[in-house]
Amino acid sequence: MASRPSSADELYSHCAAEFGPAMERLAAAYEADTTLRQDLLQEIHAALWRSLHGFDNRCALRTWVYRVAHNTAASHVRCAIRHDWVSLEEAQSLPSPRDPDRQMVLDRLMALIHKLRPLDRQVILLYLEDQDAPSIAEITGLSAANVATKIYRIKNILARRFNEGERSHAPQRSQSRVAVAAIANEPADSRSPAPEGAPV
Repeated sequence: MASRPSSADELYSHCAAEFGPAMERLAAAYEADTTLRQDLLQEIHAALWRSLHGFDNRCALRTWVYRVAHNTAASHVRCAIRHDWVSLEEAQSLPSPRDPDRQMVLDRLMALIHKLRPLDRQVILLYLEDQDAPSIAEITGLSAANVATKIYRIKNILARRFNEGERSHAPQRSQSRVAVAAIANEPADSRSPAPEGAPV
């Protein structure tokens, strides 16, 4: 097994190779304008390079990279006048084009994700990158229990809003629940059981 790079520059090169695609997806999800998206991606890489001089192995390297990337993207959003988000489907190519009905459901659901509050959106974006609750907690500063509750609540919000906007199409509840699970690339209800005491 190869040892971890010793210098900050070598570590940055390792991170760029290992997590580059994820950082590109993140930039695409936060910035719709292609030129500004490249600017944001450069900001993320620059921030990561600077931060690695202080990396001390107290958290996983993956967690560190995601924390820096999401904090940089969040700062970019706060400074932006425009809030037009691009589809996460476009950024991540999640659904199969061979299933147009499922594609349509996911497209509608992605649009709802972009209407979430910034912190909720951040949690879901990390969740889509297959981060677990403890990792998301480290990145966002929330507790793991709070993260689990947010994920459960956001899934229910998305399903409810999907149903409210598509009452003329049936059956929507089961379809939207499957769509929510499909975003996370998992069977429905398998990864985020309802936290104890959480409202249904």
